[in-house]
This record gives sequence, structure tokens and C-alpha cells, in this order.
Amino acid sequence: MSRQEPATARGAVAIIVNHSGELLLHLRDDLPGIAWPGHWSLLGGGCDPGEPPAEAIVRELAEEAGLAVEGMTELFEIRDSDGSGQMITFFAASWDGDETGLPLAEGVELRFLAPEQLSTLAIPPYIHDAIRRYLTEQRA
Repeated sequence: MSRQEPATARGAVAIIVNHSGELLLHLRDDLPGIAWPGHWSLLGGGCDPGEPPAEAIVRELAEEAGLAVEGMTELFEIRDSDGSGQMITFFAASWDGDETGLPLAEGVELRFLAPEQLSTLAIPPYIHDAIRRYLTEQRA
């Protein structure tokens, strides 16, 4: 009898861009025991057991920020090898609302930031790589 490998933990995050090309970033809580405490990241989180990433991202956006976006597009996957170890599915969508009016349930702050501002922030490497990849593909 062969031993089965445990399923890879999965997560989903969203690159949300407004009409000005700014990205919606989430300042994570600075708490021990969470991945990337005190870092700026994208909204999202872990998939529940058996939950597909496309369903998880809709649930996570609603839970974390009361946010519902239309036209979510699946982009690619990247492993958070330096943090949670999860395989993360990245999604993209446009949203032009006021981020300061969202009911933030997790983290410290939501803010739209221009891509050129990102180099000055503490951002998990896999998130930074994914944003760079997304922006490069959008320009191509």
C-alpha cells in the first residue's frame, strides 16, 4: 500500500486595481503566529478544505473588507515558500470605490498605492514578484 502525500495547503489573493492604475494593498496585523506580520499584502487568505481558490477569494474579500468585485480573472499560482508554504492562486479585478469606507475586519489598513510606491514598503517577496509579473504582463 502506498502512502499518500498530504494535500498542499492553498490560498487565494486578489490584485485589485483602480482606474488610476493604483493597487489595493492591505497592511497586515503585526501579530505573532500569522504569516508576514506587519507587511503590506493583497487581500485574500487560505482556502477552506475542498474549497476551490475561485470561491475562496470571493469569500475572503467579503470577510476581510466587505468587498465584492465583478469580473475576477484567474492569473497564475506562486508558492509562498518563505511564509505559509501555501500554493497561492492570484486573481485580478478592477474596482474604483473608496477603500477608506470599507469595513476592514482583519489587518490595520487598506490603501490604494501607485506601483512606484511599492519599493518603499515591506511586502512579502512572493506578493512583490506576483505584482511585478502582473504589471509586466499588462504592459505587454
